[in-house]
Amino acid sequence: MSDFITLKDNRDFSRLYRRGKSFVSPVLVTYVIKNKSDNLRFGITTGKKVGKAVKRTRARRVIRAAYYQLYNDLKPGYDFVFVARSRTPFVKSQKVYDAMKNHMESAGVLKK
Repeated sequence: MSDFITLKDNRDFSRLYRRGKSFVSPVLVTYVIKNKSDNLRFGITTGKKVGKAVKRTRARRVIRAAYYQLYNDLKPGYDFVFVARSRTPFVKSQKVYDAMKNHMESAGVLKK
Protein backbone atom coordinates (compact mmCIF):
# COMPACT_ATOMS: atom_id res chain seq x y z
CA MET A 1 0.00 0.00 0.00
CA SER A 2 3.00 2.29 -0.10
CA ASP A 3 2.17 3.46 -3.64
CA PHE A 4 -0.87 5.42 -2.40
CA ILE A 5 0.04 9.09 -2.09
CA THR A 6 -1.93 11.12 0.43
CA LEU A 7 -2.47 14.86 0.55
CA LYS A 8 -1.21 16.37 3.79
CA ASP A 9 -0.63 20.07 3.18
CA ASN A 10 -3.36 22.59 3.85
CA ARG A 11 -2.56 24.38 0.58
CA ASP A 12 -3.39 21.21 -1.40
CA PHE A 13 -6.76 20.88 0.31
CA SER A 14 -7.47 24.60 -0.15
CA ARG A 15 -6.59 24.40 -3.86
CA LEU A 16 -9.04 21.54 -4.34
CA TYR A 17 -11.80 23.31 -2.43
CA ARG A 18 -11.33 26.51 -4.46
CA ARG A 19 -10.63 25.20 -7.96
CA GLY A 20 -11.73 21.57 -7.95
CA LYS A 21 -14.96 20.19 -9.32
CA SER A 22 -17.25 18.89 -6.58
CA PHE A 23 -19.69 16.00 -6.56
CA VAL A 24 -22.19 15.53 -3.75
CA SER A 25 -24.17 12.56 -2.45
CA PRO A 26 -25.79 11.87 0.94
CA VAL A 27 -22.77 9.85 2.14
CA LEU A 28 -19.82 11.55 0.45
CA VAL A 29 -18.54 14.76 -1.13
CA THR A 30 -15.74 14.42 -3.70
CA TYR A 31 -13.48 17.16 -5.04
CA VAL A 32 -11.45 16.41 -8.18
CA ILE A 33 -8.75 18.39 -9.95
CA LYS A 34 -6.04 17.52 -12.45
CA ASN A 35 -2.51 17.71 -11.08
CA LYS A 36 0.79 18.33 -12.84
CA SER A 37 2.21 14.87 -12.28
CA ASP A 38 1.20 11.34 -13.26
CA ASN A 39 0.37 10.43 -9.67
CA LEU A 40 -2.98 9.85 -8.06
CA ARG A 41 -3.17 11.66 -4.74
CA PHE A 42 -6.02 11.70 -2.25
CA GLY A 43 -7.01 13.22 1.06
CA ILE A 44 -9.87 12.55 3.46
CA THR A 45 -11.51 15.05 5.78
CA THR A 46 -14.01 14.36 8.52
CA GLY A 47 -15.47 17.25 10.45
CA LYS A 48 -16.84 17.31 13.97
CA LYS A 49 -20.39 17.09 12.60
CA VAL A 50 -19.69 13.48 11.62
CA GLY A 51 -19.45 12.50 15.28
CA LYS A 52 -16.92 11.73 17.93
CA ALA A 53 -13.54 10.16 17.25
CA VAL A 54 -14.77 6.60 16.79
CA LYS A 55 -17.32 7.62 14.15
CA ARG A 56 -14.86 9.90 12.35
CA THR A 57 -12.30 7.10 12.24
CA ARG A 58 -14.85 4.66 10.86
CA ALA A 59 -15.86 7.18 8.20
CA ARG A 60 -12.22 7.61 7.13
CA ARG A 61 -11.68 3.85 7.09
CA VAL A 62 -14.75 3.21 4.91
CA ILE A 63 -13.79 5.99 2.48
CA ARG A 64 -10.21 4.73 2.26
CA ALA A 65 -11.39 1.17 1.55
CA ALA A 66 -13.65 2.38 -1.27
CA TYR A 67 -10.78 4.41 -2.77
CA TYR A 68 -8.44 1.41 -2.65
CA GLN A 69 -11.03 -0.66 -4.54
CA LEU A 70 -11.34 1.98 -7.28
CA TYR A 71 -7.63 2.84 -7.46
CA ASN A 72 -6.74 0.60 -10.43
CA ASP A 73 -9.69 1.92 -12.47
CA LEU A 74 -8.66 5.60 -12.22
CA LYS A 75 -6.76 7.60 -14.82
CA PRO A 76 -3.43 8.92 -13.53
CA GLY A 77 -2.79 12.60 -12.87
CA TYR A 78 -5.61 13.63 -10.52
CA ASP A 79 -5.99 14.82 -6.95
CA PHE A 80 -9.03 13.89 -4.89
CA VAL A 81 -10.41 15.06 -1.56
CA PHE A 82 -13.20 13.06 0.02
CA VAL A 83 -15.32 14.71 2.69
CA ALA A 84 -17.32 12.50 5.02
CA ARG A 85 -20.93 13.45 5.67
CA SER A 86 -22.92 12.80 8.81
CA ARG A 87 -24.35 9.54 7.37
CA THR A 88 -20.98 8.08 6.34
CA PRO A 89 -20.13 6.18 9.55
CA PHE A 90 -23.54 4.51 9.60
CA VAL A 91 -23.67 3.04 6.08
CA LYS A 92 -22.08 -0.09 4.66
CA SER A 93 -18.86 0.34 2.75
CA GLN A 94 -20.56 -0.81 -0.47
CA LYS A 95 -22.80 2.26 -0.41
CA VAL A 96 -19.77 4.56 -0.06
CA TYR A 97 -18.07 2.66 -2.90
CA ASP A 98 -21.12 3.10 -5.15
CA ALA A 99 -21.29 6.83 -4.39
CA MET A 100 -17.56 7.25 -5.04
CA LYS A 101 -17.78 5.34 -8.31
CA ASN A 102 -20.68 7.54 -9.47
CA HIS A 103 -18.66 10.64 -8.61
CA MET A 104 -15.65 9.34 -10.54
CA GLU A 105 -17.81 8.53 -13.57
CA SER A 106 -19.31 12.01 -13.48
CA ALA A 107 -15.82 13.52 -13.25
CA GLY A 108 -14.63 11.43 -16.20
CA VAL A 109 -11.62 10.00 -14.40
CA LEU A 110 -12.44 6.30 -14.74
CA LYS A 111 -10.56 4.27 -17.35
CA LYS A 112 -12.75 2.89 -20.10
